[in-house]
Amino acid sequence: MFEVARQGSFSGAATVLGYTQSAVSRQVAATEAAAGSELFERLPRGVRPTAAGEVVIRRAGRVLAELDGALEEVAGVRDRFAGSLVASGFPTATAVLLPRAVARTRARHPGLRVALQEAASPVQVRRLRAGQVEVAVVAVGAGLPAPDLDGLRAETLHVPRGSGVAVGRAHRLADRDVLDVEDLVGETWVAGAGPAGEPQFGAWPGLSEPHIGYEARHWATRFGLVAAGLAVTVVPGLAADSVPRDVRWIPVRNPVVPDRALLAVTAGAPSGAASALVRAIREEAAALGAPATP
Repeated sequence: MFEVARQGSFSGAATVLGYTQSAVSRQVAATEAAAGSELFERLPRGVRPTAAGEVVIRRAGRVLAELDGALEEVAGVRDRFAGSLVASGFPTATAVLLPRAVARTRARHPGLRVALQEAASPVQVRRLRAGQVEVAVVAVGAGLPAPDLDGLRAETLHVPRGSGVAVGRAHRLADRDVLDVEDLVGETWVAGAGPAGEPQFGAWPGLSEPHIGYEARHWATRFGLVAAGLAVTVVPGLAADSVPRDVRWIPVRNPVVPDRALLAVTAGAPSGAASALVRAIREEAAALGAPATP
């Protein structure tokens, strides 16, 4: 229900969740039968929630949130979240999001030890299925391998802050608070050169004949080139807070957004500790770039 509403289509929801379109359609039809009302309006291209659908989505979201909290509390009573847990993410996710989520989880559950691994998304999913990892943060969508999520639990994470560009402190654009795509014409770019399965970032999407001057696998190298004034680089909002002191991250107005999604993936029936970590990941993702509370 929720993913169908977010994506605006059964096929889009199926891609993100790792199910077939027919399976998603059957689930929606069963929910409509139980509700006794049509919950989605079928359009020539996609679907949108009806008034009844909006009510069900809103109230079901509250119920599921309460259920998640209850499961965490029950698990906490049972094992007090003692022991160890292994989580993983692709490099951009492990730069800021996952460390903050681990810290938040440890503050809530001091008896829980969380180990952190870094790997490409397909590798993470294989490790999760093998029982080597309990929580994986993966990227799916355009230009990325489609991991097999069948039978797993996947939650879409929403990051308020979009992508931007990292420039050196002495760069001509360094004093700007926001950029337009036109401001980036003529720049030299350092692009990512990681293994298959990791989201890579080249020049800013939409630029005509951009100049790729460097390629580097590790973010430390990319930021080093940027700090030295040799290039600029695309940095997603997910990792904007990881730029070093001699580099400045600047958002770009009206960016071209790749058709990708960020997912927190667990086993179909995750442990209470895994659910607690996913909750922390969700909260930290929502806080990235969100306005500060007065």
